[in-house]
Amino acid sequence: MRPASRTALTALGAVGAVGVSAAVWGIGIERYLFTARRHELAVLPEGSPSLTVLHLSDAHMAPWQHRKQRWIADLADAVQPDVVINTGDNLGHDDGIRGIRAAFEPLRGVPGFFVHGSNDKVAPSGRNPLKYFTGPSDHPVRGRRLDTDALDAYLSDLGQTALDNTAASIRVAGLRVDALGVDDAHRQWDDLEAATTALEALPGDDSPRLRLGVTHAPYQRVLNAFTDAGADLLLAGHTHGGQVRIPFARKALVANCDIPLDQARGRSEWTHAGRTVPLNVSAGLGHSIYAPIRFGCRPEASVLVLRARRADDSPERRSAG
Repeated sequence: MRPASRTALTALGAVGAVGVSAAVWGIGIERYLFTARRHELAVLPEGSPSLTVLHLSDAHMAPWQHRKQRWIADLADAVQPDVVINTGDNLGHDDGIRGIRAAFEPLRGVPGFFVHGSNDKVAPSGRNPLKYFTGPSDHPVRGRRLDTDALDAYLSDLGQTALDNTAASIRVAGLRVDALGVDDAHRQWDDLEAATTALEALPGDDSPRLRLGVTHAPYQRVLNAFTDAGADLLLAGHTHGGQVRIPFARKALVANCDIPLDQARGRSEWTHAGRTVPLNVSAGLGHSIYAPIRFGCRPEASVLVLRARRADDSPERRSAG
């Protein structure tokens, strides 16, 4: 064999070994490295006590995913949240509600809000992952219906309030928390007019308040509308943070929506019409059962410690972490 041929074969072998190692890491290890990412944000009215918000998203739960269920269940004691925000895609299997019950039960009694992703209503299906590089994914015309009613009843029983295309208000530690939310914008199920109208219809009073904008998919039209509606904090999921990323890269490779790729995961600032609002996009806790991999993008929950604004707070100083 010629030296050039031997060199080419050696190079191909090295590339193959790297690929196999990456697959083993992403499929066998990293997708189980659950992480709680903490951010501190100055968004509360002056003089308010701090609040801890647990932001959960994209569990894509299957009944056999016991490690994920245990890790989520342990968050209740580890975080001791004041508020839970759930940005959807809880179900990843026809019997996913069984795993959700095991994971979320310790959060019973903690108030909060939830919106739906499409996988809270329709079962996932296999698809070519390369299509994500051509733009946001499309959807089959038909899909197996999931037991959304059972999911909603359970989340409501835990103490969470549904926000699909509406608004609602809760009280936490003497603070009024108003929130508006939409159904899955990726499926174009969002009705922003209905959500903002419901927000305007909430009873008025002079209580100090926090206003949240909650969506599964962080499409720009939704984030812009929430910003226009006076939201103090925006929360979303859906992107999985890209799910497979170049390690340490600032930008995701894909986001499966029109959000800028450098805002597809974590805390950033959203600016629209001269107003800047903190945005947290959770990379999520799971993945489709048809794409069981995470690489350079660990599954996560967000722990948002909200504190009172100071007179000298600016958008650049609103968070640490």
